[in-house]
Amino acid sequence: MKLKSILIATGVVLATFVSPIANANQKPVVDSFVFTPNEIDLVSTNTTVSIELVVSHPSGIENNSVLATFTSSRNDTLATILNRTDAPINSSLSKVTFKGSIVIPRLINTGVYSLTAASIKNNSAAGYQYETGIIEATKVRNIKGAESGLLIRNNGELNLAYDTFVGPSYDTTLGIAFDDLNTYKPSNLPIWKVGETYSPNKYFEIRVPSLALEITSTTPLVCPSNGKELTFLKEGTCSFTVSTPKTKDYAAKISNQSATITAARVKPQLYIEKIANQTSQNLPKSIEITRVYSAAEGYVLPQSATPEVCIANGFFVRLVSGGTCTLTFQTAATASYLASDLYKVSFEVTRDPQTVTFSLPSTANVSTKSIALAATASSGGVITYSTASAGICSITGSTLNLLRNGNCAVTATQAGTSTLAPASATATVVLSGDAVANRKTITCVKGKSTKRVSGVNPKCPRGFKIKR
Repeated sequence: MKLKSILIATGVVLATFVSPIANANQKPVVDSFVFTPNEIDLVSTNTTVSIELVVSHPSGIENNSVLATFTSSRNDTLATILNRTDAPINSSLSKVTFKGSIVIPRLINTGVYSLTAASIKNNSAAGYQYETGIIEATKVRNIKGAESGLLIRNNGELNLAYDTFVGPSYDTTLGIAFDDLNTYKPSNLPIWKVGETYSPNKYFEIRVPSLALEITSTTPLVCPSNGKELTFLKEGTCSFTVSTPKTKDYAAKISNQSATITAARVKPQLYIEKIANQTSQNLPKSIEITRVYSAAEGYVLPQSATPEVCIANGFFVRLVSGGTCTLTFQTAATASYLASDLYKVSFEVTRDPQTVTFSLPSTANVSTKSIALAATASSGGVITYSTASAGICSITGSTLNLLRNGNCAVTATQAGTSTLAPASATATVVLSGDAVANRKTITCVKGKSTKRVSGVNPKCPRGFKIKR
């Protein structure tokens, strides 16, 4: 602290006061708190564990010693005094080291012993005094439930009593805070009925990832187990245990459970009335259908399997085009009922008919090369043409190309609309004669000489090349 003086004109000091320094009012800082070894086995002789605590404060540390304690989950306790290492003791020293040791007797219980030290105070000469509070050792390993503290084993066995799993989630009286709240919801209930199965992983949350849940039935006639899940065979009381096995680190954990198995879920039957065919007049339009009821879930709403023709909307169906409308009905599985079969009902939305007028000459000579196609639809709609007589004839737009002898069948089609049914007509022409070969002329060059050659498949004379 810094002294200031207030002077009057005579030079006499009237009063003094103390102003705080920059580091005032801060707690002592624990720089490190370690011990070695951090794991021992009682098979060996008594083991000495060394402990070191380093604490700092700008004004110094008041304590000359501090009590360090190892405590297990059973409240087994081992304690020792840690003494300052500075000699002579300098209470204004800003960083102080405390050291000590303790002998671990062979008759002590196995387990994890957490290490704590009593509170450390800063030097009161600072004009104020704070404490660290109880000091705890930091994490030294990755064993769940034993991340810090001294591990005491016996012939390799730690036998740690730790909640390797918690649950079941549907027992709300336990008040468990699950890590994965989306998976382990209280509303996620088992179905205690004949024919169902029970997997503990759906309801018990594992807290040690290296372990696996096991399930064992004590009533195998009602609910046998394969080690991973139960199968409910008949009505009665199902008693079972959920557990994790004993390992080198953990003691076995067992949770005893029981439930009453009741009659199997049944598959509800639905009764669907037929729906009369509809016309395509005034589309789009809506029609009301007969309501379907199920004891499993009440009214069952339809779903459309043909949304291009009809759209289901509650108890109404909106018709948007001609064609076949197919609706489906199905109930979902519940705790009391299985899902129903998928029921379908279909009806026609009939479209207005139309006709296509189309004809071809009965015969034609291939040498004519092509025929113009001219079909008409009663609706005035666009006509498209197709042929299955590959190699005999082909179609380009509305032109029929004649290729070789044979029967050439051509189909003229009007695709229809949402209110008009599609229509088509087919005509056949018999092709005969030989196709006229197409002649062409090429120009050939050799140096400054040129020649023109004509023919079906003209070629340049020897020594000449085609002029590109």
